[in-house]
Amino acid sequence: MELRDIEIFLTLAEELHFGRTAERLHVTTARVSQAIKKQERRIGAALFERDNRRVSLTPIGLQLFGDLKPMYDGLRDGIERAALAARGKTGTLVLGMVNENPQDLRPLFDAFRSRRPECDLQLRYAGFADPFRLLRSGDIDLLIAWLPVREPDLTVGPVVSVEDVVLVVGPDHRLAGWESVSYEDLGDEIVFGGARPDYWRNWLVPTHTPSGRLIRIGPIVTTSAEMTPLIANSEAVSPCFAHSIRYYARPDHIYLPIRDAPVAQWALIWRTATESALIRDFAATARELGPLAL
Repeated sequence: MELRDIEIFLTLAEELHFGRTAERLHVTTARVSQAIKKQERRIGAALFERDNRRVSLTPIGLQLFGDLKPMYDGLRDGIERAALAARGKTGTLVLGMVNENPQDLRPLFDAFRSRRPECDLQLRYAGFADPFRLLRSGDIDLLIAWLPVREPDLTVGPVVSVEDVVLVVGPDHRLAGWESVSYEDLGDEIVFGGARPDYWRNWLVPTHTPSGRLIRIGPIVTTSAEMTPLIANSEAVSPCFAHSIRYYARPDHIYLPIRDAPVAQWALIWRTATESALIRDFAATARELGPLAL
């Protein structure tokens, strides 16, 4: 079994979703399906149960996952340690980001690298579909996510940045010509769903307007790329963060201030059980620098 096929199997076993697996590994869904079918032919049994609604491991698939995961992790860690040593590095810290605005946080990254030059700081896109999963799986050491975060196994660290919340609409949308909107206006609109957990998403997209009207949830999306054509076609609107105006400037996206939206706070999050000296140093760097105004 090729190493890449093993990686595909292990990732699908964690995600239980062909699309998310393909996105995480930067391959096509056809490549994921091909690799799994190849492994199932070689083993002579199904590794996954699939239907139109869900993907799950079979008992044989679960056994294979338990056997392969520790060996694969050990092999990957060994290769990574060798690569770090070759570059004169003695440690690595993997930071996940819900949004794709690393340049905004460059002062924080540079300050940490000055503090710990021997550490290799790596960035990963965590997305908003279920970002805490990557912390719990060990794929990332730290996460930058908007508050509030209320997870019993996670530590909420210092706030690293603050910014306004805005609404993005299509150029033909009825709101496109307005100077600003309020959350009350969302009672007449369809907004995107997809972020999890619910309480976290609800901070950005409330379930009801201030007067109590239901805010309708429409298309379920897991990435910004999935939102783009739907916004452009005015099929839905979405509260988002002000840095999107710079990072996702498009002629078919109109950004409007939300008058009654609270200021967004982005903070460091990590698993309490895996707190390390590098995590503490990164958090200390963020505290000393203070929140960046985006």
